[in-house]
Amino acid sequence: MAHTPSQTAAPTAVHTQTITLTAADGYRLQALRYSPTATGPSSGGQSLRGRLIVAGATGVPQRFYRRFAEHAAAQGLEVLTLDYRGIGLSKPASLRGFQMNYLDWARQDIAAAVDLMAAEDSLPLYMVGHSYGGHAFGLLPNHHRVARFYTFATGAGWHGWMPRAEQLRVQLMWRVLGPLLVRWKGYLNWSVLGMGEDLPKPVFLQWRRWCSHPRYFFGDPDLPGLAERFAQVKTPIVAANALDDLWAPPASRDAFMQHYRGTTVEPVTLDPRQLGLGPIGHMGYFRDSARPLWDTALQWLLQQPKAGHATLSPSA
Repeated sequence: MAHTPSQTAAPTAVHTQTITLTAADGYRLQALRYSPTATGPSSGGQSLRGRLIVAGATGVPQRFYRRFAEHAAAQGLEVLTLDYRGIGLSKPASLRGFQMNYLDWARQDIAAAVDLMAAEDSLPLYMVGHSYGGHAFGLLPNHHRVARFYTFATGAGWHGWMPRAEQLRVQLMWRVLGPLLVRWKGYLNWSVLGMGEDLPKPVFLQWRRWCSHPRYFFGDPDLPGLAERFAQVKTPIVAANALDDLWAPPASRDAFMQHYRGTTVEPVTLDPRQLGLGPIGHMGYFRDSARPLWDTALQWLLQQPKAGHATLSPSA
């Protein structure tokens, strides 16, 4: 894929609004909506080109994606970011004793965002994922409402896909540091390690179990039928992973993304040195230095379908 900037019809300013989403189970989530506002005498009343949801990574608050969201909004998209339950602006007063299912970030939280954005009008709805966001898409009960999906850094999570030194660090986290922190605090006090937002205990326990399988949660005997569910996805997908992403290198991506076997999945392997972007790692896809990657993703998303063809039928 060439790194060609997306074009806008006119200069735009971006308006940000805080909104509350209510999931199907009644949990209230805090989200941010970024809307483009045409400016200048030559704007000509620029209209929206589509809507976009950003499905973030585990333990990463939505504010991390602010610059990407503003960039996409400036291209004429209305963008929604959200904090999953237990994270950022959607966390309870205390995580100790907070009960939830890791899968509900997809089945409940992102699903609520899809329902909201798809109900606005006939404009196409797109999604960009980061790590967990790529896991989540196949879990959505309403993925058929998303026209195109572009995900960064999605992999199977198994330490065996990682370089040797990273394998050792990850095993230390799963077997020693994580359990100690959970026993001490009642939740994964991940922020004390500088690794992200604190995580509810159930998320840590499920995440650790799934990462013990080379195929992630597809290898969990307590989750039968997941492969069949993912095979129902018809939305076209691009999955981009950097060679220096120690947590989700291309081999890890391929091990997971193969389960989207009912649609086209285009794997994109990024060489940061060749692209001149500097280090990417697992988080750099959404830092300012990665703006050329954003333009490539947005250009692909906006290729088609056009307005009036936003929804794919579940049986398409």
